[in-house]
This record gives sequence, structure tokens and C-alpha cells, in this order.
Amino acid sequence: MAENEKAKAKTEQAKGKAKETAGRAVGNERMTAEGRAEQAKGDARQAKEKMKDIFRH
Repeated sequence: MAENEKAKAKTEQAKGKAKETAGRAVGNERMTAEGRAEQAKGDARQAKEKMKDIFRH
């Protein structure tokens, strides 16, 4: 299950980065902000999984 969560985190980060880049390219500030938010969500999920790994070992 942890691998699945790590994959979700990476996917959210990549999706957010793409959305942010697209938003900047077309000048859409809302899309840029949404992309940043998705990246932050992915970062938080990844940090949570890393903490779980630390306490498992």
C-alpha cells in the first residue's frame, strides 16, 4: 500500500507541475495556482510516506 501512496504522490506532483506550466503558458493565474496546490498536496503525501518509512524501520 505504501508504494501505491508514493506513486500517487509522484503523480500529483507531476500533474501539478504540468498544470502550473500550462497555466503560465496561457497566462491563466487560476490554473497556475491550482497546479501549485496539487504539487503541494503531492509533496505533503510524499513527506507523510517518508515519515511512515522512518518509523517502520
